[in-house]
Amino acid sequence: MHNLGVPDFPGASQRRRLEFSGDPILAARFSVPAPPKILVPRPALLDRLTAGAQGPLTLVNGPAGAGKTVLAAHWVTAGPAPGPTVWLTVEPDDAPGLFWAYVLEALHRRGVPLPAEVGRPTRAEGVDQSLLVCLADGLANAPEPVVLVIDQFDAACAPEITAGLHFVLRHAAGGLRLVLTGRTEPLLPLHRYRTSGEITEIRNADLVFTPAETHVLLREHGLDISPAALALLMDRTEGWAAGLRLSALAMQRSSDPEAFIGGFAADRTAIVDYLLTEVLDALPPDTQALLLRTSICEQIHPALADILTGRRDADWTLAGLARANAFVERVDGSTWYRLHPLFAEVLHAHLRHRHPGLEPKLRAHAARWLADTGRVGAAVTQAAAGRDWQFAAGHLIDTLAIGRLFTGMDTARLRRAFSAMPETLTGAAPALVGAACRLADHDLTGCAAGLRRADEHLGTSTDPAPHLARSFLGVLAGRAADDLDATRLAATDASRLLHEIPQRLLEEHPEVPAMVLAGHGAAELDAGHLDRAESVLSAAIQACGRPGTEQPLCDALTSLALVELLRGQLRRAEKHSRRSLAVAERSAFPPDHLIGMSHLVLAGVAAEHDDRSTARTHLDLATASAGPIPAPAAAVAAAVIGSRLAAADGDWEDALAIPRTVGSALAPRQPADWTADELAIAESSAHLAHADVRAALEVLDATPSDRPEHAVARTRALLAARHDDVDLPEVLTELRADKSASAVLRVQACLLRAQAAAQSGHTEEAHRLLRQALVSARPEELCRVFVESGPWVRQLLRHDPQLAKGHDWLPAQALGEPRTEYPRQPPAVVESLTEREYQVLRQAAAMLTTEEIAAALSISANTVKTHLLNIYRKLGVARRRDAVHRARDLKIL
Repeated sequence: MHNLGVPDFPGASQRRRLEFSGDPILAARFSVPAPPKILVPRPALLDRLTAGAQGPLTLVNGPAGAGKTVLAAHWVTAGPAPGPTVWLTVEPDDAPGLFWAYVLEALHRRGVPLPAEVGRPTRAEGVDQSLLVCLADGLANAPEPVVLVIDQFDAACAPEITAGLHFVLRHAAGGLRLVLTGRTEPLLPLHRYRTSGEITEIRNADLVFTPAETHVLLREHGLDISPAALALLMDRTEGWAAGLRLSALAMQRSSDPEAFIGGFAADRTAIVDYLLTEVLDALPPDTQALLLRTSICEQIHPALADILTGRRDADWTLAGLARANAFVERVDGSTWYRLHPLFAEVLHAHLRHRHPGLEPKLRAHAARWLADTGRVGAAVTQAAAGRDWQFAAGHLIDTLAIGRLFTGMDTARLRRAFSAMPETLTGAAPALVGAACRLADHDLTGCAAGLRRADEHLGTSTDPAPHLARSFLGVLAGRAADDLDATRLAATDASRLLHEIPQRLLEEHPEVPAMVLAGHGAAELDAGHLDRAESVLSAAIQACGRPGTEQPLCDALTSLALVELLRGQLRRAEKHSRRSLAVAERSAFPPDHLIGMSHLVLAGVAAEHDDRSTARTHLDLATASAGPIPAPAAAVAAAVIGSRLAAADGDWEDALAIPRTVGSALAPRQPADWTADELAIAESSAHLAHADVRAALEVLDATPSDRPEHAVARTRALLAARHDDVDLPEVLTELRADKSASAVLRVQACLLRAQAAAQSGHTEEAHRLLRQALVSARPEELCRVFVESGPWVRQLLRHDPQLAKGHDWLPAQALGEPRTEYPRQPPAVVESLTEREYQVLRQAAAMLTTEEIAAALSISANTVKTHLLNIYRKLGVARRRDAVHRARDLKIL
């Protein structure tokens, strides 16, 4: 036994003494650890410790390097505890008697008064119950509560210590407040404390650094990195305090800190030494082997771990590691586990070093187990990582998971997995997967080559799955290449093959038929076949009711919205666009061409309503989200809208340049004839806005067309020249009864007939036709055509004010009044704000910029703009300041 150097307490002479000899009391165990040179303030956690000290028990629980000791030490030195604070650091395997001797010495050194009856431990193996009784009674009668912080309490593994501590805590009557730090939960009856609300718990999820705290840490190290680099560092470390500090030190030594993060590899930094020493080396050899072999998995199931290790104790071992905070955690309460990414990298590197050649075998076992359990994405990525390309590609095709290369949560991971697959592999499956990857990268030539290789192997195959995959890719490739015939042929084949596929596979992959229909419908739209496009796209939307079909649903909705916009059905167009944006937001889609098309349609709707400010905002959002190769219909619609807005602003050069630029870009793709005609009509309208009638006619005559839209545009130019002998084409009269013609076109035709009547002196007929045009335009509130028709409309309306009666939707500019951007008396809220819209509005009220709002809410700037537009619409305003004022008037803010 050792003499601990514990002073005698009065009355202790009557107790049997155990004469210790050897080591003295270690004063360092009572010293609060000095803070690191760079200390990041964490006031929220300090406040939680202060609140916890009002009750009996506080746990600070997390893995090695999580910052438990730093946090507790900072709190002690800050001094917010309700009474004297005592610090004690526990050493591994402290015997019960030794532990209590140190507790009593810690209390003595802090000046905590205790009665003489407490005494001291007389043996290392334990303490008398009377000592604990006297200690609890002494603390209960103390003038103020004592806060005892025990650091690394999990190192004291003797059950007697935990039981004694629980006894003292429960009988101290509030005179003792415990703060315990450790990697594992103590053996205290925590359920009782939780049930009675007498415990405060700070877990690893609370200890991880936030991006803001990480930014402070790096700044204090003299590092200034971009938001993207900061996000990458957070992703790799998951906010682990020690990992961030070690990374910061390594970045200080690097000539390019951001490049260091980009090439981050845990096995090349000081982090490896920390993890190996503090975590891995402390584990039994069998447990180390399990961790090494399972490090190839993103998530670990005990049954899979047993297969990889050849053992049967993985369930127990993984659960124990998770409880011990050994950088293993259970995934959302399931039976699966995951390793901390840095720990996994270290283990993976050591697996390759210690067992060369073992990794491919482990991945092959894992891939087949995952495939057998229906985890297609994980199985394919494991096989690909093991360079087992035939199994990886074959499984993707056989399970009908080819659509996941284009949509779903696994898209990016699967594309990365197959990025290294060689093109020299034989067989239909590798060729089809290679073609899909090329198509996803917009490499139409590479896709076509892959499809030709696949066709060479598909001739003798009777399995419908690879044939359906070929047709599926044919639809998408045909659409991308603007080849309507190829798209239709592939869609027909796909429709037939879908009836040959087992129902189970179709239920697991509803995205395949949905994407076939959405792709076919979009191709019909690009070709200008609006009726057929509507039919196919409506079927696509009907096929999108199940999880996994969110992206084809957005695709079909945006295409159908554009169809309705081209028809002049503005309400339907807006409804489909807003539904598409809502689906995209719920699904957390990144800004892409689908979101861009939704904004494009909303820009078109706003332009037809002569709401130029809103139209410009949506057009800007559409342009920012445009894909690398916009579809012809979308490109033409954007050009027409942009040209109209530029002409309305008096920017004649832009109004002409926009359709010309788009026309030149589309020319090599040989788009449908209707697109060239639409661009010519837009250019002609720009010339008319500049009063250049001759140029307006020349551009139309250079692009002859038998479309009624062309005839209407040409008649408009002729009437603008005030030709008295204009021979109105019959199409203007026929359009009145043509229900298939767009509402805008029918109103334009009616207005042109009214204009011709007015110019020829038939005022009564002009009034009648103008009245008819107003009635036809009222359902969709087609304002633009009246504003662009010229001064004769204003003259007729001023001459006969009764014409405008009942048409309060008509813009003031068409009535000859000054243009007003905002309503003087805002209407009631159209619909309630969503929670996210309310959050954006609150940030806007705080005068934050769009970028600052995006950063505060962790969303993109484009998403903020979309929310602001929705807020304006719902509050009946057109700008941010008015939205804030209106919201305050309505008591929303």
